[in-house]
Amino acid sequence: MIQKYLFNPGIFREGTEYDAEGGWFDCNLIRFRAGRPEKIGGWQKLIDTAYNGTARALHNWIQTNGTKTLGLGTNLKYYVTADDTYNDVTPIRLTTSAGDVTFAKVGNDDATITVSETGHGAVLNDFVTFSGAATLGGNITAAVLNQEYQITEIVDANSFRIEAKDTSGNTVLANSSDSGNGGGSVVGIYQINVGLNEFIQGTGWGAGNWGESTWGSTSSLSSTNQLRLWTHDNFGEDLIIAPRGGNIYKWDASNGVSTRAVVLSGIGGASKVPTKALQVITSEVDRHLIVLGADPISGSSRTGVLDPMLVAFSDQENEIEFNPTTTNTAGSVRLSSGSQIIGAVKSRQETVIFTDTSLYSMQFVGPPFTFGVNLIDNSTGLIAPKAAITAPGGVYFMSYDGFYVYSGQVAKIPCAVKNYVFSDINTSQAYKIFAFSNNENNEVGWYYPSADSSEIDRYVIYNYQENLWYYGQMVRHAWLDSGVEPYPQATGSTYLYQHEFGFNDDGSEMTNVFIESGDFDIEDGNQFSFISRIIPDVKFIANSAGGSVKFLTKVRNYPGDSLSTASTSTVLSSTQQAFIRARGRQAVLRIESNDGDSGNIGTGWRLGATRLDVKTDGRR
Repeated sequence: MIQKYLFNPGIFREGTEYDAEGGWFDCNLIRFRAGRPEKIGGWQKLIDTAYNGTARALHNWIQTNGTKTLGLGTNLKYYVTADDTYNDVTPIRLTTSAGDVTFAKVGNDDATITVSETGHGAVLNDFVTFSGAATLGGNITAAVLNQEYQITEIVDANSFRIEAKDTSGNTVLANSSDSGNGGGSVVGIYQINVGLNEFIQGTGWGAGNWGESTWGSTSSLSSTNQLRLWTHDNFGEDLIIAPRGGNIYKWDASNGVSTRAVVLSGIGGASKVPTKALQVITSEVDRHLIVLGADPISGSSRTGVLDPMLVAFSDQENEIEFNPTTTNTAGSVRLSSGSQIIGAVKSRQETVIFTDTSLYSMQFVGPPFTFGVNLIDNSTGLIAPKAAITAPGGVYFMSYDGFYVYSGQVAKIPCAVKNYVFSDINTSQAYKIFAFSNNENNEVGWYYPSADSSEIDRYVIYNYQENLWYYGQMVRHAWLDSGVEPYPQATGSTYLYQHEFGFNDDGSEMTNVFIESGDFDIEDGNQFSFISRIIPDVKFIANSAGGSVKFLTKVRNYPGDSLSTASTSTVLSSTQQAFIRARGRQAVLRIESNDGDSGNIGTGWRLGATRLDVKTDGRR
């Protein structure tokens, strides 16, 4: 008897495989469209060169001259791309006076160089550029010294070490002639301190730099002892950027990509600009720069001590005027529900602010109050600073106990994979979780680190149009939806990718693409089933002439048994039917991509209504 199998759309993981009868139980790199599963779109490098560090922040816009511009922040650098090149615009922290820096070799046949500079303020992996240095007398020439270096060791507060290299990056070893100190004209240009690539509780023992403070003491929240998360937004065509817990900077687009961002409070005419921030965001309609987690005003300046619940905002149309007067709209408000601001997103006519326990709506109301801040919900916090996203239907966010949407009020989204996801999160690195949208496919989702990983390696997706959930495995650290660019962009490893491009992994096979059903049976498993034939219904989207997929039939006799593969059939576009032999009380259907075996890289496919020739085969 030929039976049509139309499995319920979406993935169901709130029960057992047997409990998922009639639906899909597991998948990877699969989405649903109109209720039918299909292979997701592929990806390729957008820029062939690698950036430095782990990129956890992306922001793009179009300048007034039509130039498409991208801001990309890593734990080590901040880049701006406007020409398919990563241009380093990382702000400068310190420029020394000539002669403050000296060099000394560690030994002969050794590339290690000790750099001495009183109170250098550097941390491990910081970047510094030297100029004005003279040769040490041997292999360590002026050309070797006068370039950018990454610090390899902090000796103490007054010295650190680098590894000598030539201008091509090749190691250079000192010799017996290298007895000098670089001369009296050396200048050190230090970039802002790098951030961590792992999350550490900001006030716990061991959170600061090695040797900092006294034994057993705690560290306050700062940009150097926290997971480096950049926030950024436009003020006009210029870019405002801030590392979480650090200072605020501005990159002036009119100066070009060869210039660095500068500290906002140091710009001429700046007045009481915050020097600490958890996040920066622009209120676009009314044109205010909003600083979340600012340091408060004390007298004629800011305290320099971050208040994690303080929201400060600039004067209208003036990003450097934060001094509130009777003639401007600058000001501040301190939130009361929660212990710290976690994150914020822009929505329709409002800025949605999340603390660790609550959700606020911030709206422009005009003078004299400028902004109205209303507590919407005090029972749901945000699991990570970037775990909220605005999409059609509202603001979707991930809390500590589930997924929610805010559209005037907060509602929990029923989730068919909730327990599966939340039981698989590395909670110690949950701050890395970020939300993303793919509006072309009616999707929002969250990338997260699985229980066995310290880094992001999995995602979960909610299709808000079809009210479906599915998930998969992929390493990504930041995401931008299409808009400025025709395809979504994402960072992974050390490269920037464009997604939904073809059906391959940067020109190679997209591996481990599959979907697997829950168990199905005859007469509730009272009879054995014998499956003798598969009549597939597959649409090949690309490489249709040579594309193929594998149909696997698995069986078992009881829910507690392990599945065994009874048959594997390769299905082409021309395949009418596949004859198999599979017997058991319960059966499972699994469909896998076959790009590698078929040699047709980049094949897309979509499932229709599969039919199976199934008959009862007795009780024994």
